[in-house]
Amino acid sequence: RAGAAFQYLQVQKTGAQKNVGLIQLNRPQALNALCEGLMAELRRALEAMERDPEVGAIVLTGSQKAFAAGADIKEMQNKTFQECYNSGFLAGWDKVSVVRKPIIAAVNGYALGGGCELAMMCDIIYAGEKAQFGQPEILLGTIPGAGGTQRLTRAVGKSLAMEMVLTGDRISA
Repeated sequence: RAGAAFQYLQVQKTGAQKNVGLIQLNRPQALNALCEGLMAELRRALEAMERDPEVGAIVLTGSQKAFAAGADIKEMQNKTFQECYNSGFLAGWDKVSVVRKPIIAAVNGYALGGGCELAMMCDIIYAGEKAQFGQPEILLGTIPGAGGTQRLTRAVGKSLAMEMVLTGDRISA
């Protein structure tokens, strides 16, 4: 069974023909913050769905409150730049963008920082009425680190991307 081996995800095949892979981030106590364990599980789930000939498309979602509230700051806060650089921190975060099957981000609630970047790596973003997108890293004295500045510029244009990255302001769906 697909969902049995995951701590931070719920994984299943759904749809009338069971040909849609559904991956739900499931770390509610941390608003689906993207810790290393969750990201490793996400890579494993995506690789399994990419190999599965029955899966034609993948939906990636979170909860009503948060798609993903960003990278797990508690996990990162004591690391120096050199430690992050040498350990390949964020390596593999782009797995979503290289999967050959279409991935749809179903976003409701917060998609902030790394969560916003994760949604932008998907082929399509389907945003609910309560979706909030943002790159608030500047409020912590840093900038988006997993390609967020480039993807955001392509998605919303240079002016709005600059405003969001330099102020930490959010936008709705």
